[in-house]
Amino acid sequence: MKRISWIYFVLVSLLWGVPYLFIRVAVAPGQFTPAFVVFSRVAIGAALLIPYAIKLGVLKPALKQWRWIAAYALLEMVGPWGLISQGETKVNSGLAALLIATVAIWATILNGALGDKTVWHSTRLLGLAVGFIGICLVVGLESLKGKVNVLAIFMLLLAAIGYAIAPTMARRKIPEIDGAAVNGLAMLITAVIYSPFAIAAWPDHHVRVNSIYSLIALGIFPTAICFVLFFKLIADIGNARASLVAYVNTGVAVLIGVIVLNEKLTAGILVGLPLVLLGSYFASRKPATR
Repeated sequence: MKRISWIYFVLVSLLWGVPYLFIRVAVAPGQFTPAFVVFSRVAIGAALLIPYAIKLGVLKPALKQWRWIAAYALLEMVGPWGLISQGETKVNSGLAALLIATVAIWATILNGALGDKTVWHSTRLLGLAVGFIGICLVVGLESLKGKVNVLAIFMLLLAAIGYAIAPTMARRKIPEIDGAAVNGLAMLITAVIYSPFAIAAWPDHHVRVNSIYSLIALGIFPTAICFVLFFKLIADIGNARASLVAYVNTGVAVLIGVIVLNEKLTAGILVGLPLVLLGSYFASRKPATR
């Protein structure tokens, strides 16, 4: 990858590793509900990206492709965030993280089926496998124990598949539309859909200041900024390789939990994180063509 692509990759991996911390603070007991958090983050994202898209002069062309953007919103935001919210009530967080991390595998399969033969290169497949083993170690095999809920697993896998399909569809169907416009409008659509649930869950009690700050940060950094950077990354290296951020941001999320929330530092984390990085590096390498 080019240097700028690596910069995008690292930034997206870091920014998408912090939402778990912000969400945990925002939905702490007595604070905001998950539906209100989803509405707020996309409302903030839309409020930032739509004016930015207008300034760039890219909003008007995007409005003409509203059908594809609506489909993208359903597959990338509305559907997955609802499915994940429901699924995580029935399974352990470790298993949920593993299932969402499979987005890299689904993206590889999807892009291979659509004609990208480089995804089947042995080096990239080995990297995928090594990275996934690293994820298993990072989240901790002990976290997978417990009663298995087949419906919840299906919901989380469906969310991961949506994450794989949405950006691929956007890049193929509306490649000329700027990422800021696509995501700004998609967030606006998502905010409208979630608004009834947010109104019903509007807090009528005192909310801590750190929960409010976490909600604002969630809307600015991993939502507004990160989605634009992710589209730039996809434009540079393709969706199959860009989706590997799902491996790295899971590791980042666990590491933040250790540093900020004083969660336990396990041997699995120490061994798994290097495997995640090593696997992502090899899986992201584009084989040379003859």
